[in-house]
Amino acid sequence: MTATQPVGTPVPADVPQPAPGATPPRTPLIARAAAELVGTAALVAVVVGSGIQATKLTQDVALQLLANSTATVFGLGVLIALLGPVSGAHFNPAVTLAEWWNGRRGGAGVTAREAAVYVPSQIAGAIAGAILADAMFGEPLVKWSTHDRSAGNLLLGEVVATAGLILLIFGLAKTDRLRFAPVAVASYIGAAYWFTSSTSFANPAVTIGRAFTDTFAGIAPASVPGFIAMQLIGAVVGLAMVAVIFMRARTDHGAPPA
Repeated sequence: MTATQPVGTPVPADVPQPAPGATPPRTPLIARAAAELVGTAALVAVVVGSGIQATKLTQDVALQLLANSTATVFGLGVLIALLGPVSGAHFNPAVTLAEWWNGRRGGAGVTAREAAVYVPSQIAGAIAGAILADAMFGEPLVKWSTHDRSAGNLLLGEVVATAGLILLIFGLAKTDRLRFAPVAVASYIGAAYWFTSSTSFANPAVTIGRAFTDTFAGIAPASVPGFIAMQLIGAVVGLAMVAVIFMRARTDHGAPPA
């Protein structure tokens, strides 16, 4: 039933109805790809730009991280609210691949073709966002980061950060609370900046983009594969937790209740 249909009006059987959390069906794929590219670019520009600004204003690393995380929370929340109705506001290949897997299992999600368009758009946007941030602050447009993040405890932090993000997003979808995603997802990322050892990249595209800037938010190219591998593992762990925590209740005969 759409929002414009009177209560009690039957819905024709041959008209597909979008599942909660599904990407809006009438939005052209090119528009969704553009939303993912622009949204990811803006997100990385916020992360990198606020990191550069913070290091220019203070030498206190705690204050730098506070400024960086605060800007990210507000920026991410705005971007999800703005672009969520267009593309679902993934901005993250781990989320896109999790949605594709969810769709294969009979839930709401993107198709393989859509995922094949979303992921390159997110990666291109992330790189563009890092370059844009460097340009705004007079930094070299492309300078590989020298910030090594290969320690095992940081990799564990990425598993935890990504698993929690996937659990949150798909938990909201399972409970029909995706309207809270702008606040909930932004709040989680802000918290994970502080409670994870890796400062919660939790995003393969953003990880790649941040390798292009040798600033506060950067990551050395040699550390990128390990981070991405742990993020994908975290996504699998997150989906497994969703399946267990939000499993459907069953009757005594083993069938889902009507």
